[in-house]
Amino acid sequence: MDRIPLNPTRRRCHRLLLGGAMALAAAGAAQAAESITADDDVGARDAALVESLRRSREALEWTDSLVRHEWRLQRHAAGADWRIVDPRERTVVRGSVGECRRQFASLEQDGTIPPVRGAVLILLHGLGEDRGSMHPLAEHLRGELDATVLTFGYASVRHDIDAHGRSLADVIAGLPEATRISFVGHSLGNLVVRRWMSLATQPSLDRVHRMVMLGPPNQGSDLARMAAGLGLAGHLEGAARDLVDWRRVAPLLAVPPCDFGIIAGGRGDAAGYSQLLEGDDDAVVRVEETRLDGAEDFLIVPVHHAAMMHDAAVRRATVTFLESGRFAATDRAEPAGK
Repeated sequence: MDRIPLNPTRRRCHRLLLGGAMALAAAGAAQAAESITADDDVGARDAALVESLRRSREALEWTDSLVRHEWRLQRHAAGADWRIVDPRERTVVRGSVGECRRQFASLEQDGTIPPVRGAVLILLHGLGEDRGSMHPLAEHLRGELDATVLTFGYASVRHDIDAHGRSLADVIAGLPEATRISFVGHSLGNLVVRRWMSLATQPSLDRVHRMVMLGPPNQGSDLARMAAGLGLAGHLEGAARDLVDWRRVAPLLAVPPCDFGIIAGGRGDAAGYSQLLEGDDDAVVRVEETRLDGAEDFLIVPVHHAAMMHDAAVRRATVTFLESGRFAATDRAEPAGK
């Protein structure tokens, strides 16, 4: 069959979308290689990179059901396969849900898996990422806050926002001794929290303290709609498809019933970082798409979407809001070009 040529506008959009995907992949590979020192030989570097990328790919297939610090009970996106993962990302047990739950309970009873009590902060990654993308921010917050910091991993591209919200409900229900729960979400992770909030009982919501949203597509995603308009809708699944079908999804998401603040990435001008998106943006999400009525505070930081967890201003503002419920004057950095 003859290939129909793209017109210049569609060709440019395809190129920019592909370029964005390649940039994100390159950033992930670079992050995976950060721990490899210059003194390592080539074979060691290659082996470490391959192992890190394997774990990242594998993480996209598993969703947390119980989280105790870095111990996890997970289920596979494809079916009835379950496993327990230890703090070194090693699979300790793999089998049926009953077998894994029994072994998890046994590890808790003998003290191998410590309990989670008191104030808890849960971090959620974005679409196409894994919980490893939140590790830099998680480590920073562990050093700044008097709370147990957990990361929630979910197979973002395999299931929809509703399924991810229900998985988060399992994790929260499995933290009965957490007296106060806060959230930091990146991108899609915020919609997962909002879906859980719409499903949660009042006693569960009464435990929620504060939430910081990083680059949240609170009004849907023009970038996702563009991808669908370019004939890529058939390649979108799970939560990515939800971002296209926004009119159906939006009513399923609660406005957080707690204090929440929004950090948007942007240049602070009318152009933003992306040539595709209208107005200011972080190269993936438009500033206007991040807004949500009811927010206690709103902040624009000159940072790209994928780099938020590494940005010093974002980290500082996140701590400030979690501690006080507002962003500080010192968090409000001058936008690029001013």
